[in-house]
Amino acid sequence: QVQLVESGGGLVQAGGSLRLSCAASGRAFGSSSMGWFRQAPGKNREFVAAIDTSGGGRRYASWVQGRFIISRDNAKNTVYLQMNSLKPEDTAVYSCAAKYSPHGTTYVGGYDYWGQGTQVTVSS
Repeated sequence: QVQLVESGGGLVQAGGSLRLSCAASGRAFGSSSMGWFRQAPGKNREFVAAIDTSGGGRRYASWVQGRFIISRDNAKNTVYLQMNSLKPEDTAVYSCAAKYSPHGTTYVGGYDYWGQGTQVTVSS
């Protein structure tokens, strides 16, 4: 079992940066690939980024275009999402997810555990 708690969301102006954190409890974190997803009002949840158990393999949605970086610290049971050059269209609730597998996936249904999410609002 893995419990996930996100933090770091907030209100930021366009062009600014935020760093999201996802703290995991439970011994399975080191065996879990991790993903970040987001959901804007009236839209489906969409993939943002994923990282494998070692941190060596990372995947990003095409629209990220180098603006975001996913990382993890297995000693701290935490995964991060550094978001730079934020745009108003990045406004959404961002959630982290854990998949009990070495490699992450872009598929929403492929994850076993989810956090509650943290709100990110980007003003123009």
